[in-house]
Amino acid sequence: MPPQEPASPAPSAPRDSAPVLRELALLFLRLGTTAFGGPAAHIALMEDEVVRRRRWLTREEFVDLLGAANLIPGPNSTELAIHIGHRRGGWPGLLVSGVCFILPAFLIVTGFAWAYARFGDLPDVGALLYGVKAVIIAVVLQALWGLSRTVVKTRLSAVVALGSAAAAFLGVNELWLLLLSGLGVLAWRAIEHRREHGPSGRSALLPVSPWALALPLGVATTAVPFTQQGLFLFFLKVGSVLYGSGYVLLAFLRSELVERWGWLTQAQLLDAVAVGQVTPGPVFTTATFIGYVLGGMTGAVVATVGIFLPAFFFVALSGPLVPRLRRSWRAGAFLDGVNVASLALMAVVTWQLGRAALVDAWTVGLALASAVLLIRWRVNSAWLVLGGGAVGWLVKSLSAG
Repeated sequence: MPPQEPASPAPSAPRDSAPVLRELALLFLRLGTTAFGGPAAHIALMEDEVVRRRRWLTREEFVDLLGAANLIPGPNSTELAIHIGHRRGGWPGLLVSGVCFILPAFLIVTGFAWAYARFGDLPDVGALLYGVKAVIIAVVLQALWGLSRTVVKTRLSAVVALGSAAAAFLGVNELWLLLLSGLGVLAWRAIEHRREHGPSGRSALLPVSPWALALPLGVATTAVPFTQQGLFLFFLKVGSVLYGSGYVLLAFLRSELVERWGWLTQAQLLDAVAVGQVTPGPVFTTATFIGYVLGGMTGAVVATVGIFLPAFFFVALSGPLVPRLRRSWRAGAFLDGVNVASLALMAVVTWQLGRAALVDAWTVGLALASAVLLIRWRVNSAWLVLGGGAVGWLVKSLSAG
């Protein structure tokens, strides 16, 4: 790989903003339309575009933003898109990137919700996903390989990576895993720093933002009638406190909307989560589907704004701090640990996705072919995703015939 060019200047640097914002809008509209596979896949696609192809960021900067996104609640891949937009285009870039990544998924999920409300069933997209998922595995593995060479450079980071992966397989909460990895690397570096420089008289303060320690808040225990305001406030709370995977989101929604308030049936909730999983873009657009089912188009907009608004707020607060963290050895050590744990989590998710996606000779062959095209000829991952969907549809059609 040729040496990387210097990353783009800080958001405050003067530049003609219109072309930059147009670039960001076109990129994240395309990613929002083709980014199947969940957060790990989204992150891999973003790395391919902004690090390998466009060289807007170095790999070190990219994993720093990924680590920062993992430390705040909300949809990680959406927050990473917002971080990239802020780094590339300042505050306007922050808004443009986030909105353009969310918008295609919002429109697609709204279409599914309309069909569901009218016909009482979901369209069958299994044939398309059969091929797309195989391609996504190759894209994620290629990104993991490149990022791991940047992040896992020492024996300490290798040990932390293996320990984090083992803990993730055992079901340790993602937030605790990130925090403990960061603290472990910080403690080790503090010992090394003390040996080299002697006691400095200053404690190694944990450079974690207060919202990184947020836990799900208490919820109302009495049934309440449905209102658009209540819908907005509920999803605003979800976006403000929720860590973890789509399965955590499912548990949270089931506890409130099905069991406590009775706004949805169990079947409706499962259909909503299924739509969030099989459509491109953020999984949190599950909220869009639920909002449409409960309150029509207004409900879809209200729920979507509610669940994604905290992501913009948290990135706006934390984004400017990321470059400053690297100027402190304590904060940099903590962020190194978080970055290693983030990649370990991504690797575990990829393993789980691979077991579900590579189910026969066709899917294994498609994944291998995609890997060759990515590595040897650097084919754009968006074309591979579209091609994988076409191949999947063709194979399933021939099998059915």
